Amino acid sequence: MSELTPAEIVTELDRHIVGQSAAKRAVAIALRNRWRWKQLPDEVRREVTPRNILMIGPTGVGKTEITRRLAQFMKAPFVKIEATKYTEVGYYGRDVESIIRDLVEASISMVRDRFRDEVIDEARGRAEERLLDLLLKTEPEDAPPMPYDATAGEESAGEESADEISSASSFDQQLREQAERAARTREKFRSMLRAGKLEDKTVEITVEQRQSAQVFNMGGGMDFDMQNMLERIMPTQSRTREIKVALARDVLLDQEIDSLIDDDAVQDEGLRTAESSGIVFIDEIDKVCGGGEGSRGADVSRQGVQRDLLPIVEGTTVQTKHGNLKTDHILFIAAGAFHKARPSDMMPELQGRFPIRVELNDLTQDDFVRILTEPDSSLTRQYQSLLEMDGVKIEFAQDGVEEIAALAFRVNQTSQNIGARRLYTLLEKLLEDVSFQAPDKNLKQVRIDAAYVREKLDEATRTEDLNRFIL
Repeated sequence: MSELTPAEIVTELDRHIVGQSAAKRAVAIALRNRWRWKQLPDEVRREVTPRNILMIGPTGVGKTEITRRLAQFMKAPFVKIEATKYTEVGYYGRDVESIIRDLVEASISMVRDRFRDEVIDEARGRAEERLLDLLLKTEPEDAPPMPYDATAGEESAGEESADEISSASSFDQQLREQAERAARTREKFRSMLRAGKLEDKTVEITVEQRQSAQVFNMGGGMDFDMQNMLERIMPTQSRTREIKVALARDVLLDQEIDSLIDDDAVQDEGLRTAESSGIVFIDEIDKVCGGGEGSRGADVSRQGVQRDLLPIVEGTTVQTKHGNLKTDHILFIAAGAFHKARPSDMMPELQGRFPIRVELNDLTQDDFVRILTEPDSSLTRQYQSLLEMDGVKIEFAQDGVEEIAALAFRVNQTSQNIGARRLYTLLEKLLEDVSFQAPDKNLKQVRIDAAYVREKLDEATRTEDLNRFIL
């Protein structure tokens, strides 16, 4: 994990997310504490647990994006789950332990990518040699055939004539010349291969495929374990394919990478990384709150989800197909709008496991202007890059950006507030004609100013029926 300070983490988040400084500070401190925890002596480290975070705020204000960006540049295993997708053990649906299994899979995938980067150069070299073998129809390990009588070696050295010695010497010379010609041919093919001149040639390769077992969800993680068991006993099938060099290169590269990577080491490192650096983002936590002693129907299962979440957040051992994983030091970040429910509606025990609470603010009109212009991957830059592929240059004037922001803010105030997601809908409508006509018409440059915005979105500004802009 990088040794970034909280201020540096916030600065990095500012490059992608506008506002919400309180939430950024909270996650920055949590990540720095994770680094501090790793520096502690073993006897102290066992006693220190992460300080989980509860984010409270409406949709579209950056709750998910803050956590996702955080895990991305900290290179930590990360999973985002919806609390409403899980049910209490005994009900049909996924149980909460599958969250940890998903985290382990994400961690192993991340570790495998890191191992892949370490062996990619060697794998490319080996894949190239195999591809040359296929193109030349050679087997480097086989010795060349001997054209003369093999029993000649049984004659005694004293009986060899000068002609026979001369013949053997001539044959050795032929072998050397043949090897030199083969090497020159191989290098010529290598140059052509690297220059891309053999991409349409067809080669024959062998690929292995393992049949996947299809099982039904039986609850309690039984489907997961059953599928793993069945996949282990399913036979591996090999088949020969004739494919072009362009595709064969990627297939051979993947095969060589798999042969160079130690799967056991990947799994062990993946488990350790998930235990010490994993981040779980639980969205819509407010949807499993509420109800009471008299709850019935679906509310019973929602309350059960909270009870099942409690031991995982507190710290327990979860069995996965790669081994057991302890959840004691996984960072949990929960989020919800809490429109109908309140944080106090959560189980008291679960509330205590999220000691850090931050409230995210509604986005203002100025925030919308900043969202459209400041982030490195802002929406305006995304549309400029997309339409540039058709040779169209889009220029967003300042008054045009402000008009879009004003309209988005007004629609959010008079209709359902969906935060920054409103900008996606408005920009898609605004540039609909340009996106449709760009490949056919000779459009070179389009300037988006306030007048253009009002012209294209005039119907939305004049009518009170704004349902078309609700996602």
